Amino acid sequence: MNLPEVLLLARRLMAEHGVGDWSVSLDRARRRAGQTDHSRRRITLSRQLMAMYDESEVRETVLHEIAHARVGAAHGHDAVWRAEARRIGASGARLVSAEAPRVAGRWVGTCPAGHTVDRMRRPALPSSCSRCARRFSADHLLSWSYDGVPVSPQEIGAGYARALARLEADPG
Repeated sequence: MNLPEVLLLARRLMAEHGVGDWSVSLDRARRRAGQTDHSRRRITLSRQLMAMYDESEVRETVLHEIAHARVGAAHGHDAVWRAEARRIGASGARLVSAEAPRVAGRWVGTCPAGHTVDRMRRPALPSSCSRCARRFSADHLLSWSYDGVPVSPQEIGAGYARALARLEADPG
């Protein structure tokens, strides 16, 4: 959906559901679709995700955040919030649909079995594949690439390289 239309839809829905005096803006989030800031009486929406979403996904996100605004910060995603979200026309789901478009992370970890996981931020510590091992396992250690280019532990960072060296020195 184009961004000016996203903001028009959001403002219309906010006015319709009693939070028209709140502000709405776009932010730089890449994983979460929206956020409600009760202290500033503001709803923010992910610029990148809103541009990828169709109108129904944008509407769901905006109504989700309006429900947060209406019930207050203390409710999170509890039954009170869920009931309000459904009352105003949202699904009441905590997260966007798994089928909704998402922004891929620039950091990609690959396990020895070929499974991948992507991250927005540089890995701070060595980690293993959660599909291959329920707990950390050096046998399933992820190797990292950034924008498709393999990255050594030293290039990831000194702290990462030290932690990996400790693991290799004491594998048990």
